[in-house]
Amino acid sequence: MLIRRTFLLAVFALMFAMASKPMHAHAENTGLKAEEFISGLADQAIQALTTPGITKDERQNRFRAMLHDNFAIKTIARWVLGRHWKKATKEEKVEYLALFEEMLITTYVDRFSSYSGENLKVVKSMVNNPKDALVFSEIGRQGTPPLHVDWRVRTSDSMTFKIIDVMVEGVSMGQTQRSEFASVIRQNGGKVEGLLAVLRERVS
Repeated sequence: MLIRRTFLLAVFALMFAMASKPMHAHAENTGLKAEEFISGLADQAIQALTTPGITKDERQNRFRAMLHDNFAIKTIARWVLGRHWKKATKEEKVEYLALFEEMLITTYVDRFSSYSGENLKVVKSMVNNPKDALVFSEIGRQGTPPLHVDWRVRTSDSMTFKIIDVMVEGVSMGQTQRSEFASVIRQNGGKVEGLLAVLRERVS
């Protein structure tokens, strides 16, 4: 009886080890691919957006293309709007998504015009589940400590990644924007139109 029980335990242990090994390998593979994605995106951004003599319109067009290819814009925008997404009308949702994209372009694209040689270095990654990973990176700056920027990415096929949040020095940009938008809507009587008015002004 003792021999049979020991044998069964050994079989279960072997089965568990065989089942766990591919999972670990899959997670490691996802992490490496996520790191390559962020590293490649950084190189692409520097090359595309810091070209000498590039016009502002061309820089915006290139940045827009990179947003569509590498960021889950609709997912981010809906999450940032939070519970107010369900309250918005169809027309408000359409305009909000367009304004949210324009806001990102208006806010960030000009920063590449003042690029002065900063480089992004991927440090490590952490896989939270089969679809999500967190990539840790540092942006080197002359005369000051590196800036810590972490990228939350998501994949549906283990090959194509999309960024769903960016954290700078531990602060989530998505959460910060969500809090700001909620405050604007609250100050405008809980109406999404109040936020749209602010975004229209911001992107103009």
